[in-house]
Amino acid sequence: MSITGADYIAQALHQAGVQRVYGVVGDSLNGFTDALRRLEKIEWIHVRNEEGAAFAAGAEAHLTGELAVCAGSCGPGNLHLINGLFDCQRSGVPVLAIAAHIPSSEIGIDYFQATHPESLFKDCSHYVELVSNPKMLAQVLTRAMRVAVAKRGVAVVVVPGDIALKPATAKLAEWLVPKRPVVRPAEGEIAQLATLLNGSERVTLFCGAGCAGAHAEVVDLARKLQAPIVHTLRGKEYLEYDNPFDVGMTGLVGFASGYKAMKSCETLLILGADFPYRQFFPEDARIAQIDLRPEALGNRCPLNLGLLGDIKETLSALLPRINTKSDTRHLDSALADYAHARQELDSLAQSSPDSKLIHPQYVTRVVSEVAAEDAIFTCDVGTPIAWTARYLKVNGRRRIVGSFNHGSMANAMLHAIGAQAACPGRQVISFSGDGGFAMMMGEFLTLSQHNLPVKIILLNNGTLGFVELEMKAGGFLDAGCDLKNPSFAAMAEAMGVKGIRVATPQTLRGAVVEALNHDGPALVEVMSTRQELVMPPVTTTEEAKSFGLFLMKAVLDGRARELIDLTKTALLR
Repeated sequence: MSITGADYIAQALHQAGVQRVYGVVGDSLNGFTDALRRLEKIEWIHVRNEEGAAFAAGAEAHLTGELAVCAGSCGPGNLHLINGLFDCQRSGVPVLAIAAHIPSSEIGIDYFQATHPESLFKDCSHYVELVSNPKMLAQVLTRAMRVAVAKRGVAVVVVPGDIALKPATAKLAEWLVPKRPVVRPAEGEIAQLATLLNGSERVTLFCGAGCAGAHAEVVDLARKLQAPIVHTLRGKEYLEYDNPFDVGMTGLVGFASGYKAMKSCETLLILGADFPYRQFFPEDARIAQIDLRPEALGNRCPLNLGLLGDIKETLSALLPRINTKSDTRHLDSALADYAHARQELDSLAQSSPDSKLIHPQYVTRVVSEVAAEDAIFTCDVGTPIAWTARYLKVNGRRRIVGSFNHGSMANAMLHAIGAQAACPGRQVISFSGDGGFAMMMGEFLTLSQHNLPVKIILLNNGTLGFVELEMKAGGFLDAGCDLKNPSFAAMAEAMGVKGIRVATPQTLRGAVVEALNHDGPALVEVMSTRQELVMPPVTTTEEAKSFGLFLMKAVLDGRARELIDLTKTALLR
């Protein structure tokens, strides 16, 4: 019996292990969704916006490491995928997008909803191709799947609706997608790196998401070198726990200790990190880098040595060549700096018995303390990222998903959808800001529609907080940041989701526990302080001048009351 092109796509996805597809049904996509319905082996996750589909697929791919799939109908439908696909591409997760297209006979003559998706998706994918003939489908689809998996990124297959309904001309091959290869540098390069590290007195390791699965090897290397370990935000879930050499993060939401450990080293070894902020790298140190992606090597700073390889495999080959050092002065100094920085940060996450203010640092600390040991956390871009980075405890079982490279607003709830769908037995918690949550609020309905028991911790501070801080730090009077919010908890209840509003710090812990224990989705709306400062690890003279300029402008503009509130927020715990 002959099958259609849409049937072929559905069967190929099933054979490759795909368990669900995220998307919005419609016209040119109908053949594909009907094929999924008849196959009865792949779940269709009906989201309210295709952007949510792409983010959800990205979270699934991040957590499982396997191919995840999203889909959109022609024109505006698949255009909505773009922002989420950019996030997937920049996060390096394997995602396939099925972009349905207008009828093949109408391409190129300004038809209704006409676009050129094969051009539009080029910047956010490793591979994108239009299937203009049924005979092309098998090769294009399976190549796209292989590229997404092997290159750890996005591939897009553009299929006109009529092509999807025509008979398939090929049979499914037995083998479809590759497993991740083992990549190790040549022995001579490993020996060269060993010589560099053995000849250095003060070594710092700077570790990113590429260290996933290499916790033991990284810690063993630090022990031999007596080297402090600094990590990126994406590296936090893989390296911060059970690590006596950890000295925190660096970067805009990092710690002063991480910054100093990098700036004071003689040799910096970058492991699986493509950290974008050049000002945080040392100026006079020798720098070596190991990464699986050739484009990452030397991308942010000049290198003395670059090795192409998997972190775990490369360090396994390197460790026997490393001499054990006895001088601990560099490490001891970095650990002392970290203890001091940690103490200062922890003091901001306190709440006195009679306090009337709910600080977001305290919120994150409380959630971290009561959440499950294997909980999955997602966090919105903006101030929720800072609090997640500084106050969420990881243990090797907890996972963190965020838009850390693309930096898109409104990602947390969307990521949580994919995380919960892929991991139905685990607790999924979304740290959402009021701005990000409201931007994609329609996806809140997806939680109840698919009975996804996501728990949303929503910080309602009435402003685009991080943008407001950026304006102040730049010397600008903040404008256009105010958010006129509803009662999100009441809104949740109206949608059939448990909603809890927290207005005092004394009731916070009980509300969070109640939400986490609820059998179904829940939202905890926390009325948090507005003017909470997110201080960078080091403040420059220019930044201080700019902030001082804001203070002066605020007084002249008659907004001195805001300065009083800012002072109270910073001092009262």
